[in-house]
Amino acid sequence: MTNETTNPTKAVMRSNHDIESETMTATPQRTTAPATNGDDTPPMATSAIILLFVGLMIAMFMFSLNQTVLATALPTIVGELDGVDQMLWVSTAFMLASTIMMPVYGKVGDLFGRKPLFMFAICCFLLGSVFALIANEMSTLIFGRVLQGIGGGGMMILSQSIIASVVPARERGKYMGIMGSAFAVSSVAGPLIGGWLTEGPGWRWAFAINFPLGIIALIAAAIFLKVPKRAKGTGPRPKIDVIGMALISIVTSCIVLVSAWGGHDYAWGSWQINGLIIGGAIAAVAFVFVEFRVSEPVIPMSLFANRDFILCTIAGLFVGIGMFGVLSYMPTYLQMVHGIDATVAGLMMVPMMGTMLVSSTLVGFIVSRTGKYKKYPLTGILIMAASLVLLSQLKAESSAWETIGCLALLGLGLGLSMQTLVLVVQNAFPVSMVGTATASNNYFRQVGATLGMAFIGSVFTQRLMDNIKSGITDIAKSAPHTPLPKVSSKGLTPGIVADLPDPLHSLIINSYNDALVPLFLWVAPLAVLGFVFLCFLPNTPLAQTLSNEPTKRQSLDIAESAPSADSAPGAVSSVSLAESPLLEETRNDGTDDTQLTRDRDSRPAH
Repeated sequence: MTNETTNPTKAVMRSNHDIESETMTATPQRTTAPATNGDDTPPMATSAIILLFVGLMIAMFMFSLNQTVLATALPTIVGELDGVDQMLWVSTAFMLASTIMMPVYGKVGDLFGRKPLFMFAICCFLLGSVFALIANEMSTLIFGRVLQGIGGGGMMILSQSIIASVVPARERGKYMGIMGSAFAVSSVAGPLIGGWLTEGPGWRWAFAINFPLGIIALIAAAIFLKVPKRAKGTGPRPKIDVIGMALISIVTSCIVLVSAWGGHDYAWGSWQINGLIIGGAIAAVAFVFVEFRVSEPVIPMSLFANRDFILCTIAGLFVGIGMFGVLSYMPTYLQMVHGIDATVAGLMMVPMMGTMLVSSTLVGFIVSRTGKYKKYPLTGILIMAASLVLLSQLKAESSAWETIGCLALLGLGLGLSMQTLVLVVQNAFPVSMVGTATASNNYFRQVGATLGMAFIGSVFTQRLMDNIKSGITDIAKSAPHTPLPKVSSKGLTPGIVADLPDPLHSLIINSYNDALVPLFLWVAPLAVLGFVFLCFLPNTPLAQTLSNEPTKRQSLDIAESAPSADSAPGAVSSVSLAESPLLEETRNDGTDDTQLTRDRDSRPAH
């Protein structure tokens, strides 16, 4: 009787052991060649990962470049297409579409696979580039920018998610560091490239350069991207959270439109702005309500139960405000205050790009080698706060070298912190959720950066107009018989400012300086607050292998389907051991679990 009861139990335990042994056999000991996720997809060789990574880098470069490449070309574009009144939508359409699509791409990629989605995103981006390239009117250009944004949001999120699905977190640091450097280069180099193209072959080349880059990224994805597909027969087909996606689109649209229109097209407190705020708040509440009740939420509320996600998302939001606040308005400040053209202003931003590139790449390699990361974002966000304080002390008569030094320090802080925070978020979740977690983290950072840019822009514009008006009034009182030309803050260019007579020339320069640089001191406390939040960040060890969740589910299914499992208490023990953290730890350490299973099989039946 004892043998009849024990044998089925041992059979179940041996079945579990066979499956786990097969998984261990398929898992290479080198962490650079990650394990499969329980399907027939072979592990990627290091050389294939590098070639794939080149394609991912190109895709991310294209997305971030198109965020800023038109900044210096816009005056020429709207002049040729006769659309000055629609100029705002050239950038807003791209930003709005990409922000909305980020969480959608993250969730759909987790559910149905990232490779076809990534290739679709690139194709959509290239299609948008075609419309923008041939545009002869503003509506066509704006439509092209919407398509670019729809594709670009996926290129950004899926690039980070794909590398997380083929490289373990411990090795992923160096890849994320290089990605961060590419983002820095393209963000800062965008206005420089846009200005050079506009003055040279023409602004349409800003869209034409996307085609060779996009084709290379497509080829790299088609040939080298081999990520596990969703296993068949593991359950019902997931349902897409259509209602949640629609609501998050409404929320994002309201946020971006309030940021874009508030204080510019419509006054703060107008019924248009108030209506958008109220509509966005209602949609946000409805979104949370829906996400608690659907089976596959686009932004699962369970993410907010993870301390790593919460702290890194808040800190990333503060980093985004500081970064985009400076990137958006510093080139204009440099042109006005130092009397230089757009190309030279772009060159003055290069030190910020250089320190960000070097620090991001170096930290990535150090994190991969040591597995320790917490001190780098802590140090980086403090350096960022210090650089913002120093920027706030600039004067109109300050030398260009002082400004360059402050920007280089800001780049150092951003390089130490930005991509490391993304890595920590990815490490906090299994591969099956890494796309959703990455997209959600980037989504909130993008929304926060948009709000920060809108706040700084609105306050800066109002302060500038007030400074100019009060300054002209003072000049008129001191010299009542001196004729003064009409000056409008909307029509000022570096050339116009340079040709103004001395009292007005000094007035405009000082007005720009006094309107903008004190705002950086307002932003600095947010960086300090981010430091406080990161102090509570747990130093979670970085995973050295990829998760084997499908294999564990198969083990549980086999154990539950065994004929005598219900009548054998030992079967319950074997299933719990198959699911135990101890077994997962030994698998992640790369050690053999044969002895563990042998001891388990040798236990007497009760």
